[in-house]
Amino acid sequence: MTKKLYIPGANTPFELSRSKIDLFMECPKCFYLDRRIGIQRPPGYPFSLNNAVDALLKKEFDYYREKELPHPLMQENQINAVPYQNENLHNQTWRFNRKGIRYLDKNTNLEIFGSIDDLWIDNDTKEIMVVDYKATSKKDEVSLDADWQISYKRQVEVYQWLLRK
Repeated sequence: MTKKLYIPGANTPFELSRSKIDLFMECPKCFYLDRRIGIQRPPGYPFSLNNAVDALLKKEFDYYREKELPHPLMQENQINAVPYQNENLHNQTWRFNRKGIRYLDKNTNLEIFGSIDDLWIDNDTKEIMVVDYKATSKKDEVSLDADWQISYKRQVEVYQWLLRK
């Protein structure tokens, strides 16, 4: 367990996942207890159905990525983009939980990482969009405006920051 604890002055980089950054934003004391003392929060409920939907969406968008075509949902929602071609998505490197996309900040010795679901590229602007698949049982229209969804926004922001680095 001490491997995951932050030790001030250590020579080896300290790995910090995007979910731990989110923990700090939500509760700095909880973050301190987790990363310095080793007292973690109790685990949440497993979302087996959500994980299955996530895996199926990745597989389906990968199919269209290989063909270099937009997914029918993209066309239906007038998103002028296609799944982005990238070796790190093709070989799943950026999708592995403990590997993902990484950046070592030499000033802080923090290695920030996260696993990306997908990237799309806009056909006109060539802008790359970070995509994270979410499953919900919500009957109303889905948006990111609810207070409890701030972690989704931060998640994508961390991925955008990592890609820029």
